[in-house]
Amino acid sequence: MITDEDGNLTWNLIYIVLELLIAVLAILGNVLVCWAVYINSNLQNATNYFVVSLAAADIAVGVLAIPFAIIISIGFCAAFHGCLFIACFVLVLTQSSIFSLLAIAMDRYIAIRIPLRYNGLVTSQRANGIIAICWVLSFIIGLTPMLGWHAKIEDGSHSGNCSESMVECLFEKVVTMDYMVYYNFFACVLVPLLLMLGIYLKIFMAARRQLKQMENKMVHGGRSRSTLQKEVHAAKSLAIIVGLFAVCWLPLHIINCFTLFCKQCPRPPLLIMYVAIILSHFNSVVNPLIYAYRIREFRLTFRKIIKQHILGSKESFRTSTPSTRASIHGGEDGTSVRDSGYSLNFYVNGHVGASIRSGGTPDQTQRRGRPERPQNGLAEGLGTNGHILEAVLRDDVSGSLVQDGATCVENGSSWQTVDIS
Repeated sequence: MITDEDGNLTWNLIYIVLELLIAVLAILGNVLVCWAVYINSNLQNATNYFVVSLAAADIAVGVLAIPFAIIISIGFCAAFHGCLFIACFVLVLTQSSIFSLLAIAMDRYIAIRIPLRYNGLVTSQRANGIIAICWVLSFIIGLTPMLGWHAKIEDGSHSGNCSESMVECLFEKVVTMDYMVYYNFFACVLVPLLLMLGIYLKIFMAARRQLKQMENKMVHGGRSRSTLQKEVHAAKSLAIIVGLFAVCWLPLHIINCFTLFCKQCPRPPLLIMYVAIILSHFNSVVNPLIYAYRIREFRLTFRKIIKQHILGSKESFRTSTPSTRASIHGGEDGTSVRDSGYSLNFYVNGHVGASIRSGGTPDQTQRRGRPERPQNGLAEGLGTNGHILEAVLRDDVSGSLVQDGATCVENGSSWQTVDIS
């Protein structure tokens, strides 16, 4: 229970307020992530299924783990195994979050190292299977103390404030430090952390190699500057992902190591313990910022959700990287390709012109069965009379539509690729 001994009452109250604030932020941020994937079909892919699993674990941290952590930090009288279950459930949820982070890192590694095989290897069905395995492993690891690897309560060791059938529900009174250090930290936290460090390092090195190869093929200096900017951005992302994970989780486990290996050392002050616990939970708040908000599609979808569903704006929903089927109108002088967001005009009398105007809401569908255009290009088909059958527009990787012009070649009924460079 909360007492005023040694001035702990003030720290207890501050800790509870901060934990509740973190819980609210974790719930809101991660619900927004799940909502974005649900309403935006462009975000519904195997990679983002891992992101949703991470968000679900972090929502559970806010809804259950943080309240349970408050209970087992301030102490109250409870049955031993009931208190043990509360402590174990906290471990289940935090372990699931760690496994989700590792799954995302492995997914990104496959996408960077073997991009041509990625779609065949990382299917939605396999992603869901991996997610299920992560949750099963999290429950096994977290509930292991329930199988007997827990602190032993001997006769006469009960708190004076509790009856003989009850114990003071504090984490260290039900969970042993050897389990927390050897099993939970060394095997289930430190190993994933090192794996993530190695994976993201390999991702960075592979991306750097590919960017250098691209730079060697480029003629213009502008692309070299762009390549350097991408390298810096990749380095920052690596530092943020690995650094924040370590900052959030290592302090608490380091304290546990001191508690186990240095029994003669004084216990850390209550303030230090609370800061370490809060940092570990704060990781559930920053995860949406790292894995979702840095992605432009997520960011724009977040804005739409806030404007339409929270602020009540009637603005139509539009995503940042549309695939647009354009309507074609042919005439004697030329052919016009129109869409609600774009308008292009092509002439078959020897003159070629193109204009691109943004605005409106592009259709999200795309006709299948036609040759794919190269990046930053426009794939179109020419009928025997020279009229364009279909045009498909797509944004480039950075999300900005290239609009420097187009060329068109009339070639009977064959399909041509028209680059907008």
